Amino acid sequence: MIGYRVKSLREERKMSISELSAKSGVAKSYISSLERNLQTNPTILVLEKIARILCINVDALLNEQADKGMDEEWMEIMQDVMGAGISKEEMREFIEDRK
Repeated sequence: MIGYRVKSLREERKMSISELSAKSGVAKSYISSLERNLQTNPTILVLEKIARILCINVDALLNEQADKGMDEEWMEIMQDVMGAGISKEEMREFIEDRK
């Protein structure tokens, strides 16, 4: 089930396995095995890495009923933020400064 969710979410985001692998730091072969349900017991660390790149919570990978994540525009913005190397702490500071 987790593999199906990873593949489905990755494809929704028009992302290749290679791209997900490069951005998450999880081996391409591992992601492929996960998506084909050959690997059925990934660690939380692996799920966190994948979920971060897919802009979702780990819960969304584990539970089909969980929040499906952000809309596409927010997802693109967050990917731009991560690509620019902005940390979570910097984002929190930015948000706090705006309040």
